[in-house]
Amino acid sequence: MARRPLPRILSTGSTQIARSRELARTAADSATDVLHPLITITRGLRRLASAGRRRWTETPKDKRGPLLFLVASVVLVVALVPYGPLLAVITLMAAAAWHGRDRTPPAPEGPDESQTERLQALYEALVPYFSAAEDPAPLYTHGGDWEKGLSGFEFDDSGRISHLVVRYPAYFTDGEPAARTRIEQLLTAKSGRGREYHFLWDEEGNQLTVSVLAPLPTDIAAQRFVTSPGETVLGFTDPGEVPRTLPLTHGEERRDVPPVVWRTGIRSTEPHLLAVGQPGSGTSTLVRSIALQALQHGDVLIVEGGSTGEYACLTGREGVLAVECGASGALAALEWAAHETERRLIELNRARQAGQPPPEDTRRPLWILLDRPGALGHVPAEGRPDPLSLLQLPLRHGRAAQVTVVVAEQFDHLDLLGDAVRQHTRARVVLGPATAEQLRSVLGAPPHTTPVPQVPPGRGYARLGTGPVLRLQVPATPDPYDDATSDAHRQAVLGLLPPRPQDEDAVPEQVDPLPEQVPVEALPEPVDGQPEPVDVLPERADVRPEPAAVPGTPAGKIPVLPVEKVPVESVPVAMVSLAGASADDAPFEKVPVTKVPVEKVPIGEAAVNKVPTEAMAAES
Repeated sequence: MARRPLPRILSTGSTQIARSRELARTAADSATDVLHPLITITRGLRRLASAGRRRWTETPKDKRGPLLFLVASVVLVVALVPYGPLLAVITLMAAAAWHGRDRTPPAPEGPDESQTERLQALYEALVPYFSAAEDPAPLYTHGGDWEKGLSGFEFDDSGRISHLVVRYPAYFTDGEPAARTRIEQLLTAKSGRGREYHFLWDEEGNQLTVSVLAPLPTDIAAQRFVTSPGETVLGFTDPGEVPRTLPLTHGEERRDVPPVVWRTGIRSTEPHLLAVGQPGSGTSTLVRSIALQALQHGDVLIVEGGSTGEYACLTGREGVLAVECGASGALAALEWAAHETERRLIELNRARQAGQPPPEDTRRPLWILLDRPGALGHVPAEGRPDPLSLLQLPLRHGRAAQVTVVVAEQFDHLDLLGDAVRQHTRARVVLGPATAEQLRSVLGAPPHTTPVPQVPPGRGYARLGTGPVLRLQVPATPDPYDDATSDAHRQAVLGLLPPRPQDEDAVPEQVDPLPEQVPVEALPEPVDGQPEPVDVLPERADVRPEPAAVPGTPAGKIPVLPVEKVPVESVPVAMVSLAGASADDAPFEKVPVTKVPVEKVPIGEAAVNKVPTEAMAAES
């Protein structure tokens, strides 16, 4: 059956709505222009009426009578004078038009004296970079007019430049990063330090647009983001840099903020992440934020090389496989992660060859989060393998096996990371203050903004693959067990933590009722040729057999029998206390025990020894 086409209102609805809005806006502007005199006169009449009412209320009561008589006399005279009413209406309309005019002071045309001096100084500073001796008509000359090279200027309340368009000659080498860096540093110094500037180079038009960026919001706490499985919010950036916004909750307010979304999974081109920063820059906060988002749809394995307890809140939570801080535990965890990746690859290969869907345990994402793995560098000196070498398999084949690796390291230990980490972590994040050389070495490209020496925690830059370098602000996700954490942020993080599984010891077990004891008189008599029934030791410890009567033993006393020493290889027999007897009444002696064959359980099952029932029956 052929598919019916969608209704026209559904296929072209957005275009028609946009066109209708544009027509409505144009009609409103035209009506405003046409009705502008009427709007002005109406506003003037309202102001005159307000002034008259105010004058009437301010007049004392004893003078209101003469004032009213004076007004009535003027109205009478105007009515009796030829063309008086017409002249009165014309006068009233003129007064209303005068009082209803727009009294907003016009914006000053051009900069004032201080702004002109600042622009002239900036123009003179650009002369050595934008001038050449061979140029017959240079655009920048000493003592020249700054209006030839600078335009589109805007100033903030403090008198510093907030927006500027700089024209430069065509022979300037705007394609060289070194030449661009010199101009950007100069404009930053002359326009005012301590702010972040965005530089937009237009090579075709030979123009450079400089604009001051507003600070990113730092009050966004950790919360549930509206994302699909496989999407992780690293932080937030400037409006207009990404074609998407997320609705966020800030107290009682709701606002839309543009996010930096990192996509992982089988079809991701950046399956692993590397975060670098200075101490206190917020790399642990970023890893903690990623862990809280990953626990919604997958399992998390955390290795903390710093051993500072930053992830103690995640210990024992559902979905958290382990939180390792020591060298031995980290090495064991990474070995397990490598084996788990290999197992998933084998299971996926078998499922594809058999034409079946992948197993459920291979489709659940596994996140390996490493915070400061360079601190584990002393492990190979003890004769053990390098922990970072165990990451080669998850890094190379993690995308196919639904395994994602996140590494957070400081600049001081960045050289300790292996080549596999640098080659396969295509998503990069730099947090905290950093130089242009450090940003270029980690991100692979310089940012379009000027880094500042003082930034709040969690502020930095992010680059996903070969995409643009974006400013980043990580959502506030502090350690809830830290005393310096505010109550609002602590409650926000604790509300996102998954619950802990119930303790097995705390859950009361369902005890089966004891079987009814059959009296001895009710047991059948043995038949000739058949062995007599043997009392088998019950499996439950709470089933206590009655003591056998031994000749020469007083009533109520436990018989004393000789017992040999039991070898280590033999199976220990449980000591069952008899009801109504105590250790003070009668001592215990050794009972002869024979060796019983033991069946070893293969690896993978519970590590216990199984004793055949026949051997236990014979022992009894």
